[in-house]
Amino acid sequence: MNDLRQYPRVPSPKGTILAWQNAGMKHLSRVANLGMGGLYIRTAEPPPPGTYIQLLVDVPAGEVRARAAVRRSKHREGMGVKFVAMQQEDRARFAGWLKHLSV
Repeated sequence: MNDLRQYPRVPSPKGTILAWQNAGMKHLSRVANLGMGGLYIRTAEPPPPGTYIQLLVDVPAGEVRARAAVRRSKHREGMGVKFVAMQQEDRARFAGWLKHLSV
């Protein structure tokens, strides 16, 4: 399968959890893999592709908040999301964490 991602993904550390919300509903889910472009979130009832969600994940350097768009969605499995907005400080924290995970 061709990987069309702009940024490579790395497996997330065991037990990585993030908070996300859409339409006022808040959820906690496990993260399967992540990269600078987005991540894969394990959830039984993911929203459909095209949905925008807010994310919050704790990394060693602090919290990372982002807005993301659902790109792929599979019932009872999860969703692949692409980051669409992230503050510069959040991006720096996330990039530092990714760099640490890639070593």
